[in-house]
Amino acid sequence: MLCINAIIIGYFLLVCLFIFELICLKCKHGYSLMSPSGEGQVLVIHGANYGRRDKTTCSAGRPASQLQVVQCSSQTSTNVVAERYRLAVFVYNSVFGDPCVGTYKYLEVDYTCQFQTVTCEESEANLQCGEILVIHRADYGRHDQTTCSNLQPHCRLRDVQCSSPESIEVIAARYAVCQTSADSLFISIQSCNGKNSCNISASNSVFGNPCFGTSKYLEVDYTCQCKYLITEENKYKKS
Repeated sequence: MLCINAIIIGYFLLVCLFIFELICLKCKHGYSLMSPSGEGQVLVIHGANYGRRDKTTCSAGRPASQLQVVQCSSQTSTNVVAERYRLAVFVYNSVFGDPCVGTYKYLEVDYTCQFQTVTCEESEANLQCGEILVIHRADYGRHDQTTCSNLQPHCRLRDVQCSSPESIEVIAARYAVCQTSADSLFISIQSCNGKNSCNISASNSVFGNPCFGTSKYLEVDYTCQCKYLITEENKYKKS
């Protein structure tokens, strides 16, 4: 008997729908199809495991002999899912290998759906969450000739190697929003409490001017997290 539906695990997922951090379980010989739940989102794979970690998951109709090994893991699981998740990921030994012969296995996938926003220069971005904003990436500049190109002369679109390296720090400092930049983890988690929206001006006065004469835009990737999950304050402090 196959597990047909994805199983969402975790108490916090039940009390806070905005977390967007899901654990999908698919039994062997099934398939897993993951996709963002709305426009302007991108799916980020955090980890995957093809194997078995307990005796109860995907155990219906299976003899005890196929459920005994609970330390079974395919080392290539995360890479396989990351490469194929835009398509259906078939849960077969031929795809992931067989890490424990004779054991009935399943695929677990841990992923989040990140929101993506693009705001043209001299406009204002509005980030909103049901809970707490967590900024993962921010960039003020230009990386192609098509984004925010309406009514712009070609000469203002040519520089596509334009980036403000301080974008994410500026957003975190000005708007007291959690973020995950490796250089800015010391920003206190306390400043994030209660923040569920902010307005960000995509302008040179805020981010500086990384490329004079070029029409720029602000890109921000973020997720929404539950207040319940943000408890380990010490790990956010600068060492």
